[in-house]
Amino acid sequence: MEYVTLGNTGTTVSRLCFGTWRFGKRHGDEVETTKEEAHDLLDAVADHGINFIDTANVYGDPDGTSEEWIGEWLEGRDREDFVLASKVYFPFDGWGEPGPNDSGLGRKHIRRQIEGTLDRLGTDYLDLYYIHRWDDETPIRETMQTLTELVREGKVNYLGASSMAAWKLTKALWTSDVEGLERFDVTQPMVNAAHYDQVGDYLDLCADQDLAVCPYSPLAGGFLTGKYDRADDGSVEAPDGSRATLEDRFGEYYATDTAWNVLDAVEAVADERDATPAQVSLRWLMDQDRFTCVPIVGARTPEQLEENVGAVDVELTDDDFDRIAETRQ
Repeated sequence: MEYVTLGNTGTTVSRLCFGTWRFGKRHGDEVETTKEEAHDLLDAVADHGINFIDTANVYGDPDGTSEEWIGEWLEGRDREDFVLASKVYFPFDGWGEPGPNDSGLGRKHIRRQIEGTLDRLGTDYLDLYYIHRWDDETPIRETMQTLTELVREGKVNYLGASSMAAWKLTKALWTSDVEGLERFDVTQPMVNAAHYDQVGDYLDLCADQDLAVCPYSPLAGGFLTGKYDRADDGSVEAPDGSRATLEDRFGEYYATDTAWNVLDAVEAVADERDATPAQVSLRWLMDQDRFTCVPIVGARTPEQLEENVGAVDVELTDDDFDRIAETRQ
């Protein structure tokens, strides 16, 4: 495994982060990842040298399930060997029907949720705490003040921001700078080789402010693994049990005309580099030179995880990198 300093922080993380949003996630009667499967995956994560684990208070059914399962697994490990990230914003149903203050980024909700997250994970602190979304109803000053208190109390080491408009992230950074508050050091937008230009302004800001980028959906929901085919009518032909068969909007969201062009380029490079499309897609993100980029992989099996980890050994030339980038034009 390769390791890198996480942006402008003093923490070193593996070049891949393991995402646990599948843990306990239900689609009707189907659970994407059971507790036993989750613990097997976490064992494999540790065996491969991945030390960066991403979760959120609302992952799993009920909410909090993912954090609980990680916490149970950590009981047999040295917590200091791992960099743990979680999130706050969405309505939380893990304590029953959400009340009027059980969502958003107000002081009351953040304070309650950090205590629940720490308890479920069985730890005294988080390495990284993201706001999961922007809260239009709460002044950003209140949010940043509350998050700053968590850092200064030792409950959180660093702050992160997930999906939001670039101007909102700019507003948050400006507020922190003007008010003398802790600022965001890490971001978590949806970024992959097929969905890069759509967040170009956001990534420009991350580069300018030396913010680390930890993309979710780095393989475009599995699209960039090459396991999908394009039917004559333009629809996606997907294997049973794949994400495309579970999400109605998969084709509209991931399988755009641009994405098919990017996939063609990725597959061509993969053939030349004796790698898989997934490995090339991940390496393309890891090789971003404007900012630290640590993709979040959400493998469903240890075998998929092993393939993802193989991206560390892939070497892309400048021509490979540009060929993939140019297909988006």
